[in-house]
Amino acid sequence: MDQQPTVRALLARRDLHLSLVGAEADLPAGALDRPLRWVHNSDLTDPTPFLADDLALLTTGTQFVDDDPAAATAYVRRLVDRGVVGLGFGTEVHRTGVPAELVEACADAGLPLFAVPYGTPFIAVARAHSEAIAAQVYARRTWALETQRALSIAALRPRGLDSTLTELARRLDCWVGMYDAAGQLAHEHPAGGSAPEVAEAASELLARGGSANRVVEHGRAAHTLLTVGRAGHLRGVVAIANGSLDPETRSVVTSVIAMAGLALEQSEQLARSRRRLHRQVLASLLADDPTLARRVLGALPQAPVVVAIAGGERSGAVSEWWERRRGEGTPAVFLADSDDGVVMCVAAADAAVLDELADRVGVRIGVSAPEEYAGFSRAHAQALTALRRAGTGAGTARYADDAGASVLAAFATDEARLIAASRLAPLRRYDARDGHEGEGGLEQSLRVWLEHDARLESAAAALGVHRHTLRTRIAQASSILGMDLGSFPARAELWATLRTAAE
Repeated sequence: MDQQPTVRALLARRDLHLSLVGAEADLPAGALDRPLRWVHNSDLTDPTPFLADDLALLTTGTQFVDDDPAAATAYVRRLVDRGVVGLGFGTEVHRTGVPAELVEACADAGLPLFAVPYGTPFIAVARAHSEAIAAQVYARRTWALETQRALSIAALRPRGLDSTLTELARRLDCWVGMYDAAGQLAHEHPAGGSAPEVAEAASELLARGGSANRVVEHGRAAHTLLTVGRAGHLRGVVAIANGSLDPETRSVVTSVIAMAGLALEQSEQLARSRRRLHRQVLASLLADDPTLARRVLGALPQAPVVVAIAGGERSGAVSEWWERRRGEGTPAVFLADSDDGVVMCVAAADAAVLDELADRVGVRIGVSAPEEYAGFSRAHAQALTALRRAGTGAGTARYADDAGASVLAAFATDEARLIAASRLAPLRRYDARDGHEGEGGLEQSLRVWLEHDARLESAAAALGVHRHTLRTRIAQASSILGMDLGSFPARAELWATLRTAAE
């Protein structure tokens, strides 16, 4: 971007014939490149009450009545303290050349000193600088108009907000990032420019909830942060790796903030409409009829599919994650909000993406077994069952992983456990009185016997007792429980009771 006029730019004007006194290497770094706001002339001994910051002062030296180094040093020190960035000495007017004591004082103070030849009027130097300021203002305004036009074109591209922010970064030649309403980095250009201090400051602004601007300094860098959206309903924060924005740059950035707020507001409205539509499509899929879904959406993930349900407080971030991944080779997905959480449908071949989602977002997801669309309702029920069994914590819980645990596990409710414990209570009291709770008790003997298909030989061997001993125990247990264990239905009921009581 165009810079403000400087002493260096003034010295470069060939028509002025100005010349730096001394070597640039002897000056502090950047001394010739400080912004030069104006040029003024004065021969007062102390002109500082009438000067402004970042000004170049011109003098003919009438105030130096004698060659007094102390007076020259005090004069230069006053100028430096006032913020003067350069001193021009008009030669051959009252003095021949530049006084040596003034040269030495400027060198000691690090103040650029340049000679103004007799043929160059001071008014010409001031006019040249005024022209430079006008040219710089015109250049900056032209840049702002061209940038506004480029940003408007970028906004019409796919993913218009991201394109606009990328174009802004290019025009400003610095890093630009967008943090969403949750404080997560949603877009940046160029990549990898985000700093933890900036992300933390963005989250603080969002937490406050009010529209605000803030400059964050960390190390030698500074970022300008600007909130997007109205107070109490912020949509995000735009961060720019520039801590000092001139008026033209700020006007461009302000327009981008307004565009971002409008885009996000429209996006939210569209998202609400899309969510309502997808809830209706989900109802159709739960009827195991994908006809309406295909008619409305045009296409669905390739069958067989898995249905997944994301629950918990972080389920709202699931849609944002899919939205950010759109166009990056992410598998096709159908999303719909429901009372149970965010319902997702992806091709079974792409089910691994659900693990990545759970890890990145920190959400709990229940996943069904592969199904055709004709069995969508069954897959939905499986996903919901897996989610409820998963407990707390992030990660995926697949129904297929624990479906083989047995049908009995599905019936192991608190009521069923109470019935099972009551049914086994007489047996357990007997074992407790006999001192054979656990190993060697009747309940353990029954369990091992049933596990060995009610075969005395193998069960007795597993228990380490004689088969006649085991037969006696079975008979005792049968009597205590009031069950005829010679029939399969009684054995099946006993097995179910033992399993349920152990859950």
